[in-house]
Amino acid sequence: QVQLVESGGGLVQAGGSLRLSCTASAGTLSYYAVAWFRQAPGKEREFVSRVSRTGAFTDYADSVKGRFTISRDNAKNTVYLQMNSLKPEDTAVYYCAAARVVGTDVRDMDYWGKGTLVTASS
Repeated sequence: QVQLVESGGGLVQAGGSLRLSCTASAGTLSYYAVAWFRQAPGKEREFVSRVSRTGAFTDYADSVKGRFTISRDNAKNTVYLQMNSLKPEDTAVYYCAAARVVGTDVRDMDYWGKGTLVTASS
């Protein structure tokens, strides 16, 4: 099992940047692939990005491709999401999630953090 804690959210102007972190407060994150999802008010939770256990494979939703970068540092038990050129439509609560094999559906994930709020103002 693994317990996940997100950090790094906040308020930023459109065009700005933030870096989110997902740290395992218990367990070993390197045993799992990790994904980021987000949920805007009144909308369903949606896939943002995923990374394999070693970091060799990454994947992005079309809406963030070219602006967001996922990476991991297994020595620090942490996965990062660097978000550049933020847009108002990126405003959401961002969640990290882990599983042995990560897909792009919320039902694929076994463990979830509690989320961190990102607000990009216009």
